[in-house]
Amino acid sequence: MIEASNTQSSAPDTTPAAGLRLVFGAGGYIGSHLVPRLLAEGLPARAAARTLAALDMPDWNGVERVAANALQPYTLKAALEGVDTAYYLVHSMAAGRDFEALDLEAAGHFTTAAAAAGIRRIVYLGALVPPEAATAHIVSRQRTGEILRSSSVPVTEIRAGIIVGAGSAAFEVMRDLALHLPLVVAPRGVRAKSPPIALDNLLEYLVRAPSLAATAGRILDAAGPEYLSYSDMMRQIAQIAGRKPPHILPLFGLTPRLAAYGLPLATSVDSRVARALIEGMRQDFKADATDIRQLMPQELLDFDASVRAALAAEAQPQPQPQKTDRWRLGVFSFRHHRQDYAYYAKQALGSALAPASPEAVWEVVTGIGGQNRYFYLNGLWKAREILDFLLGGPGLRYGRRHPTELTVGDRVDSWRVMALVPLQRLTLFFGMRAPGAGILEFELTPEGAGTRITATAYWHPAGIWGLLYWYALVPAHLFIFSGMTRAIARRATHLSREETRQRPDDARPES
Repeated sequence: MIEASNTQSSAPDTTPAAGLRLVFGAGGYIGSHLVPRLLAEGLPARAAARTLAALDMPDWNGVERVAANALQPYTLKAALEGVDTAYYLVHSMAAGRDFEALDLEAAGHFTTAAAAAGIRRIVYLGALVPPEAATAHIVSRQRTGEILRSSSVPVTEIRAGIIVGAGSAAFEVMRDLALHLPLVVAPRGVRAKSPPIALDNLLEYLVRAPSLAATAGRILDAAGPEYLSYSDMMRQIAQIAGRKPPHILPLFGLTPRLAAYGLPLATSVDSRVARALIEGMRQDFKADATDIRQLMPQELLDFDASVRAALAAEAQPQPQPQKTDRWRLGVFSFRHHRQDYAYYAKQALGSALAPASPEAVWEVVTGIGGQNRYFYLNGLWKAREILDFLLGGPGLRYGRRHPTELTVGDRVDSWRVMALVPLQRLTLFFGMRAPGAGILEFELTPEGAGTRITATAYWHPAGIWGLLYWYALVPAHLFIFSGMTRAIARRATHLSREETRQRPDDARPES
């Protein structure tokens, strides 16, 4: 445990800990797991993210959802109103070079707003800090905690290292490397050690910390029971997944910064986030977890048990897709139920605005496939289908159950309908042979007097071949989806005009 170097009070809490808890950053990895954990404990929760779309979780019954951005301070008042405890779980690593400045600016705005709202406690999830912290993302996490502690609101900062759970960026980088590369050429820092902690153990600390007066104004290190090197962790992941562990070659002269440039060919984790994590492989990360274990005792999982729990959790049987289900990050059914298919998806999209009603656009979109084909560059689609057929796939299985109607489970040529919400969204699962799992999702959004059509491809690659496949096709995807949405817009506009001409004069809207 480390005492916070500020004048914050650690006096006993006077407000019931069962008050409303705000999860600020609920669309992120920890936040998306913390919200259902709070619900399971019977605690009222409010979820906040930059967009409401990031909070589109069908199992968050009873959770109030608000759009708020710490870089836009005017959005914070509504998010913090009536809140007892606020979990601060945001960072800006994915923003690129300026993420440090953005982190500090966001923390400053949040601190001011939290004090004005009179909340009882802020719980901040930081990172373990080595004695001579030099990497940007560690320093940024440390300084963010200092800014949060600069107000009158007591802060509990829980510092953790590698979090073991499906979706944890560090865990997913190691999983991608361990399951797909027979040889991992790494910087010498791959031998550095860290105390990984299971996701469930960390969530338990986060849930319980606000209820204890003794955690106010404190910095607490959270860690699992083992210190392991990155190379040891990768070998264990491979063994637990039933794969031959990779040979790991620490290379003298290969710095973490240089090694990070090869990550886009090895992992699907956002390259900016993965680079920040790899650059932290310079020294051991140590934790003094004595106090947090005394304050909140629980059974701590070792690394082997943590990995097994993570793989078992994502492989649990899932209910059949519902009409409202959409693509969501890491969902196992969208990854062919394969644990060696990347959790994080690559994305490409195209968008166009149609001066037509959602009904007209929806009629065109749901007519995809069969005789209508794919609206744009059908020759390229045909070539891909022939290639799939030659590889033994279903590429030339044309047709659909009904020429104009769709329902969940329908086959559309080699695609399968995973979900649909009439006039809003259609989600199709890619059925042709490829090194990974793909989704094509159409979304309709009213915009002005028209409707915006967005077509997004999500690709969960299977290792390096899946990533190379994706990078080879990205230019074509961007070109095709832009053209496809424009073609859909033209058809919908034509259809809308035809319907207007055929409508009786007395039924037409007045000009």
